[in-house]
Amino acid sequence: MAKHFAVVGGGWAGFSSAVELARAGHQVTLFEAARTLGGRARRVAIDGRELDNGQHIMLGAYSETLRLMRAVGVDLDSAVLTLPLQMRYAPGAGGMDFVAPRLPAPLHVAIALIRASGLAREDKMALARFTTTARWMGWYLNHDCSVAELLERFDQTPRIVALMWRPLCLAALNTPPERASANVFLAVLRDSLGANRAASDMLVPRADLSALFPDAAAAWLQALGQSHAVHLGAKVTAIRPVSGKWALEASGAGLGGAWPAEFDGVVLAASPVASAALLSQLPGTEALAAQLNAFEPEPITTCYLQYPSGTRLPAPFLALIDDAANSRWGQFVFDRGQLDTRQDGLLAVVVSASGAASALPQDELAAAIAVQLAADLGQPGLAKPSWVKIITEKRATFACTPGLQRPANETALPGLVLAGDYTEGEYPATLEMAVRSGASAARALSRA
Repeated sequence: MAKHFAVVGGGWAGFSSAVELARAGHQVTLFEAARTLGGRARRVAIDGRELDNGQHIMLGAYSETLRLMRAVGVDLDSAVLTLPLQMRYAPGAGGMDFVAPRLPAPLHVAIALIRASGLAREDKMALARFTTTARWMGWYLNHDCSVAELLERFDQTPRIVALMWRPLCLAALNTPPERASANVFLAVLRDSLGANRAASDMLVPRADLSALFPDAAAAWLQALGQSHAVHLGAKVTAIRPVSGKWALEASGAGLGGAWPAEFDGVVLAASPVASAALLSQLPGTEALAAQLNAFEPEPITTCYLQYPSGTRLPAPFLALIDDAANSRWGQFVFDRGQLDTRQDGLLAVVVSASGAASALPQDELAAAIAVQLAADLGQPGLAKPSWVKIITEKRATFACTPGLQRPANETALPGLVLAGDYTEGEYPATLEMAVRSGASAARALSRA
């Protein structure tokens, strides 16, 4: 029997729930407080430019994300740039060059390791030993520990830690190795270094993060007919159970049109803090609200730098060696012009777990990153960009620490489920985790 559900939050988790509920034959009304869809992975308009609030990379292993993108009509060939698994450093950074050939797994990683430049024999042996043993262990530890402890147990060399494991940990978990969960890190490695070749591919978005899925999902929903609705600029201020159903209160300029006085269920797909605020109004959810409020936020900073037309990186993205003590903050740099010709000459530098960097004055941080680029790429002109913009998403993710308890999708209240990258799962706070959570929440409501 078709039911009518409310989805609170227009990010990747919210829209994956909405799409799955609609595909199951239910009606959906979605509420998003902002005027732009995407949540913590969205498009922002600055100085006449459309940028992302943070640069992302997806993996070919993101099966749920790719499935739902296709379901709402996204053309993946034009929406993302598909690259083989790689870790390539700027030429002057003193790093390495590791690129997997398009061969069957695990041969593609073995050949990449043999061919990799910038690594000594002991570094290559350490990496091979790590991946072989981790595969034998099923990419899982019976007792979780920090990534730093895991690497020490596996006798990883300082150079392979600095050039491979640390940047991967920061990029995937947005948590320093000293505090990051080894089991979550192993799950990411299982689906990259340990996966088949296609699953290990790196997918770099060409489209902005709102257009990549949330905008397309909203258009797909609305094309189904008047039974579905998406309200932008509509902040849900309260939810309450009413005789086996759920009533919502909302405010904002985007509340044009009507919605049912009561819904058969609610997907709470807002951020942990916003979800906790709504839950705290409901009896019996005090412990859950406290659990959500206890998540430690981790910021991500992206520095955009504009250079003359024709400025190019040797590859669509490169790794950088960060060293905060020497004002080297950048960890990865992306050539936006190779992804979207309208952004020719625009570079995006990412700083994960950016608490210390984001505490600096923005002009000081941007100047340091520009100097770092100029030195590593051997192009002095990069020290003087014509335009810069720093964007820090203060609550981009949560600190993914060992043994962290994450809530299930289902709550103790019938008809109320959670969706978000912070819910129970083996992945860190990634787009794939958000989408998986949203789909799981939709299935839980459909079962109920």
